[in-house]
Amino acid sequence: MAETIVSGMAGRYATALFELAEAAGAIDTVKADLDRLSAMIAESADLTRLVKSPVFTADEQLKAISAILDKAEIAGLAGNFVKLVAKNRRLFGLPGMIADYAALVAAHRGEVTAQVTAAAPLNDEQLAALKDTLAQKTGKDVHLDVTVDPSILGGLIVKLGSRMVDASLKTRLNSIRHAMKEVR
Repeated sequence: MAETIVSGMAGRYATALFELAEAAGAIDTVKADLDRLSAMIAESADLTRLVKSPVFTADEQLKAISAILDKAEIAGLAGNFVKLVAKNRRLFGLPGMIADYAALVAAHRGEVTAQVTAAAPLNDEQLAALKDTLAQKTGKDVHLDVTVDPSILGGLIVKLGSRMVDASLKTRLNSIRHAMKEVR
């Protein structure tokens, strides 16, 4: 975990939760609960508004989020954590806390996540080849977070930690265009 740096308010909360989960032997359970909650937030505009809006009081947020947690059967450490975050008026930082917790879990497992942007969806064979190549380069298990962006025209953009490889057609065309302007 020493190589993963999480900072700010979200990082402090995520680190505290990770340490509690590790001590309780519940790292995976908490991650699964937080992943479900994160998906719920992403799918619901009303839940997103509840989490991000400063208009709601701490009590209103706590009551609403408690009802949502009960309905989703998210209890234990993850449920108590989210309720504490709401009580402390930090619900707006919950998405960052969940992301930082996931980063701490990945580091604990020896995994790294690569953000991959492709012009078109990648098939299973391409994903496996990319995953294997990145695993050989890093010496770690690599999880791919793939985004499709047709505006890059072709190729891939791969971000792994602080490194980025931009092999997109759009970038290559821009480089050629820039070089042509310098020649004039």
